[in-house]
Amino acid sequence: MNKKVNKQFKRASDNKRGIILQVKENVSLMEFLMAQMPGKSRSKIKFLLGNKQVLVDGKAISQFNHPLVSGQNIEISKERVEPEKKSREYNIVFEDEELIVIEKQAGLLSISTEKEKRATAYSLLSNHVKKQNRDNRIFVVHRLDRETSGLMLFAKNQEVKFHLQELWNNTVIERSYVAVVEGVVEKPDGVITSYLVEGKTFKVHSSQNPKYGKKAVTNYKVLKKQKEYTLLKVNLETGRKNQIRVHLQDIGHSIVGDKKYGANSSPIKRLGLHAQQLSFIHPITGKKLNFETKIPDAFLRIF
Repeated sequence: MNKKVNKQFKRASDNKRGIILQVKENVSLMEFLMAQMPGKSRSKIKFLLGNKQVLVDGKAISQFNHPLVSGQNIEISKERVEPEKKSREYNIVFEDEELIVIEKQAGLLSISTEKEKRATAYSLLSNHVKKQNRDNRIFVVHRLDRETSGLMLFAKNQEVKFHLQELWNNTVIERSYVAVVEGVVEKPDGVITSYLVEGKTFKVHSSQNPKYGKKAVTNYKVLKKQKEYTLLKVNLETGRKNQIRVHLQDIGHSIVGDKKYGANSSPIKRLGLHAQQLSFIHPITGKKLNFETKIPDAFLRIF
């Protein structure tokens, strides 16, 4: 970089954390850094980026071609940011500026309750985004039961959250589960329709009376079966609380491990329900996104 380019930027201050720089002209991050640090090679600057020591308005950026605009503050941190340890309780499948999709493990609450305040998917992800920028927040779009594993979607701002929730039926293309149920399901596929309402004991009840609750529609297809159990693929047309669990009990095939809704066995020592696939339209880009996880090994071992 020549001296003329250097004049486009202004060094705001040095502090204990590192160097604070101020952008004075729209430019790429690499061009900016090379202008401000002429003594460092391109590879050394990439090393700083890779170690997340370059923050743009408080957020660590690793892309060398990240566009900067006039007025932004750049911090060159003296300390290397240690890579975030992978959690045993969830895995990030997708993340961008607006959304995070995770695969949750069975046993992890989606959000805290009055009775349960320990680590949840929400609190763990909140910590994750705050490591990128302490002002970041996370918003729950939908929930999974504690003992249900699989795909969950979170928003990074309220506007995206409201868009997804208000236009859920138009935005979500497919939301499918796999379930291990008791007994042999004879019909290769079927549709279960009823009206659901939650009782005082927080148990959901099913009825054929439209006045009794909210309409719920569940589609299922047999994937595998043996003498005692059946593996189903389940698609939701509606997203009611405990919908799959109640509907499979309705047809006499409770999910294994689901004592609350009629199960008598627990061959995998957990609820046999996994949110396997999630397809939806990105609320900002308009692109179709499809995420699919493998069927848990514990499910398949039964067959």
